[in-house]
Amino acid sequence: MRIDLHTHSTASDGTDTPAELVRNAAAAGLDVVAITDHDTTAGWAEAVEARPEGLTLVRGMEMSCVALGADGWPVPVHLLAYLFDPTDRGFAEERERLRAERVERLRAMAERMRADGLPIDPDAVLASAGPSAGRPHLARALVTAGVVPTVDAAFAELLAPHGRYYAEKADTPLHRAVSMIAGAGGVSVLAHARARKRGRLIALDDIRASAELGLGGLESNHPDHSAEDRAVLDELAAELGLLTTGSSDYHGANKTIRLGEFTTDPAQFEALVDKASGVPVIRA
Repeated sequence: MRIDLHTHSTASDGTDTPAELVRNAAAAGLDVVAITDHDTTAGWAEAVEARPEGLTLVRGMEMSCVALGADGWPVPVHLLAYLFDPTDRGFAEERERLRAERVERLRAMAERMRADGLPIDPDAVLASAGPSAGRPHLARALVTAGVVPTVDAAFAELLAPHGRYYAEKADTPLHRAVSMIAGAGGVSVLAHARARKRGRLIALDDIRASAELGLGGLESNHPDHSAEDRAVLDELAAELGLLTTGSSDYHGANKTIRLGEFTTDPAQFEALVDKASGVPVIRA
């Protein structure tokens, strides 16, 4: 079985619609795919409706969080949430707050660019963003306007945390997010925790503390992880009794990674499913 548990659609910052995502997953030879858009479940219904016969669909989300960094300072991290009940009131309210944070942040960055004379229309950028606004929407606007040649170039300078236009947002504390996901019947997996190219890393002891609160697993097999860092995560997962997953973190045309380029072991996937009680997997 080929299982990819981390993909994005146009419901957040991917370029495939949810329907295109599941069709492309089947065409890529996947047996299982998870839709995990940022801070939203908006793509779930379309993905379910369009799911090709023979493809198993996992409904999930990637949550914006803040944790303790290895340097002792707060660091942004992403937490994958699988098979949770989307109607759980507390978790639904937190997702709505996160989406509002995304909109305010993107508008602030776009307004700063416009004030500096860059050809960016904040209203147009937000209108293109859909239910979960993110920096990739602004990156694509910069490419379209001819300010930068590629999305990667936009992130390298103008949208980078050290850049002139970067704006912060108030993400959910990791420990609280882990508890909320568990309370909604879901399973949490820390995404790309050793992705050095993205910046500072989470402290391993904060992962240990999260495991005590119900963290379900670590995303080990990821395109941004070196072999050495995958080994660190695999060893930590074994120490803590956590699952390990693998996935492409597919964003369509926004990244060069292909669907199914990195995958999850079938036994680990079934163990994840067994832990969840929020919503079922939609089986082939």
